[in-house]
Amino acid sequence: MALRIERDGERGVALVTLDRPEKLNAIDMETAEELSALWRELRYDESVRAAVLTGAGTRAFCTGIDRGVKVPQPPSPYAIDDPLLRIGPKANDLWKPVVAAVEGMACGGAFYLLGEAEFIVASREATFFDPHTTYGMVSAYEAIAMAQRMPFGEVARMSLMGTAERVSAERAYATGLVSEVTEPGGAVAAALRAAAVIAGYPTEAVQGTVRAVWSAKEAARTQALAQAPALIALGNLAPERQAELFEGRGRGRGRGAGGSLSAHGAGPEPSRLRGAGP
Repeated sequence: MALRIERDGERGVALVTLDRPEKLNAIDMETAEELSALWRELRYDESVRAAVLTGAGTRAFCTGIDRGVKVPQPPSPYAIDDPLLRIGPKANDLWKPVVAAVEGMACGGAFYLLGEAEFIVASREATFFDPHTTYGMVSAYEAIAMAQRMPFGEVARMSLMGTAERVSAERAYATGLVSEVTEPGGAVAAALRAAAVIAGYPTEAVQGTVRAVWSAKEAARTQALAQAPALIALGNLAPERQAELFEGRGRGRGRGAGGSLSAHGAGPEPSRLRGAGP
C-alpha cells in the first residue's frame, strides 16, 4: 500500500499519508489508484467529517509523478491520459473539507493535490516549486490549480522559473498559498487541530460551505482546464528530449541545472529561496 489512513472516530478526522518517503512521496500508478479509491470511500464514511493530507517523512510532501512510471498514451494526438487528474478529492466528488499539511518539498504534480485542498498548513522549512519548464514541459494543470490560490504574478513566476527558484513557506504565506506556517515538524498537528474544529460543526453546513466556496471560481477553472490538453500537446518537448534535459541536471547541461529534483532524490539546492533572502 502506498497510502496510510488513520481514522479518529471521536473527532471525525482522517489522516491520509502518502507513504513513499524513499521516493519523496512521488505518485506512481498504484498510488494514484489508491488516492482515487480512498476519496470515493470517504464519501460514504459518516465517521469522517474532515481529512488531513500529508506526506511521510520530512523531506517532501510530494514530488509529483514518479519519473520511473510509464503512462500508456492513446494513439490520437487529441487525447492525453493523465493519471494525476483523478487523484484529488474534488475530482472524486468528495466535498468533505481536506486540509493539506506540507513538510519539505511540494512540487510539480503535488499541485494537483494542493489545488483541491481547502487550505494548506506548511512547516517553516517547506518549499514550493514547479520544474516543468526546466525540462521542456508545459505547466498547465499545475499552473491552473495555483492560479486559483496565488496572485497572477506569483504563479506565473513560480511556473516559469522552474527549478531555478523555490518559494519559501513565508513567501507562500504572504501570497495566500499557505494559511498557516508552523515550526518544523508541526504542520500535521496544526492541520489536525483545524480539521477537528471543522469536523465538530454540522457536516451538512460544512459541506455546503465547501461547495459554495468552490462554485465561486469553478467557471473560470473549468474553462482553463479545457485548454490544458491542447497546450500540453503543442508545447511539450518529445519525451526523449525531456529525459535528456532531466539527466543533464547538475552537470551544467541545459537551463535550470543549478537545482532540481526527481522522484528518486533531490538535486543541489537552488541559489535563491523567495522570501528567504538572497
